[in-house]
Amino acid sequence: MIPRLACLSLLLVLPLAGLARGPQDRPGDGRRPRVIVSTDIGGTDPDDFQSMVHFLLYADMFDVEGLISSPYGPGRREHVLQVLERYATDYPKLKTHSDRYPPPDALRSVTKQGAIASAPPGGVGRPTDGSNWIVQRARQTDSRPLWVLVWGGIDDLAQALHDAPDILPKLRVYFIGGPNKMWSVEAYDYIERQFPALWMIEANATYRGWFTGGNQTGEWSNTAFVAQHVAGRGALGEFFATLLGGTIKMGDSPSVGYLLHGTPDDPSQPGWGGRFVRVWDDRKTVFGGMTTAADTAESFGVVEFALPVPSGMTRAHSVEMLFDGRIPAAGENDGRVLRFRFSPRDAKVWPYVIRSDFSGLDGRSGQFTAVPPPASRTRRPSSRHPNWWIDDPDPAAAEGIHPGAKHVNRWREAFLRDFAARLERSRN
Repeated sequence: MIPRLACLSLLLVLPLAGLARGPQDRPGDGRRPRVIVSTDIGGTDPDDFQSMVHFLLYADMFDVEGLISSPYGPGRREHVLQVLERYATDYPKLKTHSDRYPPPDALRSVTKQGAIASAPPGGVGRPTDGSNWIVQRARQTDSRPLWVLVWGGIDDLAQALHDAPDILPKLRVYFIGGPNKMWSVEAYDYIERQFPALWMIEANATYRGWFTGGNQTGEWSNTAFVAQHVAGRGALGEFFATLLGGTIKMGDSPSVGYLLHGTPDDPSQPGWGGRFVRVWDDRKTVFGGMTTAADTAESFGVVEFALPVPSGMTRAHSVEMLFDGRIPAAGENDGRVLRFRFSPRDAKVWPYVIRSDFSGLDGRSGQFTAVPPPASRTRRPSSRHPNWWIDDPDPAAAEGIHPGAKHVNRWREAFLRDFAARLERSRN
């Protein structure tokens, strides 16, 4: 007769059948992932606060080597520290469950300020405490790779690679792209051009499966889960419950889930952080002039406008292209060509207008249409980017308009159930 406790353990493991090594059986002999989180917490999207709560409750599963505040908006290092204050309150209870939770002061000591604005045209600017910290940790003597989970702009990573190209082989990057790529397209374009061998998962839409689709009934809905399993669970849980009206988003948490349950060395395998395919070529579209809605470019790709510098315009003139009335792209003027770069997050018509103190350009406008890539293109993996992975374009893996999202939300009950168990560790 199987003891009741063994039965319970079996039931908890069954939903994860077929997945590789999980948290419960990962050895504590130094094989835990080395992790740096780069987050725009406190910036344009408060769901980073939620994901930071989630990450800290699993901090005993990782060697946490850095927490970096990255662009945009008002997000700063102090916002990371605000969550660490809640962690410090819960720490005495957490460490009774695992002696591997890092002390709050240890986490404060590796919390760094990264870039506070997007990279200039060209993709890199000046080193930051955050970019320098990535370099320092990547150069440590350690046989394990350094995982960099990018929840915001990818600017600090671009700067680190620019300043220390030798760190490239040590890096494993999970980039929550989509809107973050849209706001940090200059840094992204620099990495893609200069470091095509980078090992990177570019999750432009797969991450949405954490809060979209899957089992949303009863206690598993985005609001009911917070009320039933988050509120009242320590300082971290109480803080989480105040965010976004008590609704789950946690859009950056798939990067953490990827390391918790799955096969991190092989992105083509299933897991909580998604399942990915090799990236394809021709994702960048260059327009040599103003465009109309009849002109198309790949959604989530890079669009570059290369316009001849008009007669009489100098590098002293200011110029930018404003997309959708809200997203600016600074112009890069080499004396012959003006370049503007943008990454269209959604498949739709994108209007734009040029703003400049040079009258010959100011007010010129146009539009283009972002479209999904054709299957004939996505079926051919890039030979130039051998270690670059991206959302699965198979329509069967999409949740509505979000490619790859079903590769995450299929595990919704499993990762939320596990999160609920973690929250119980700090219950008041």
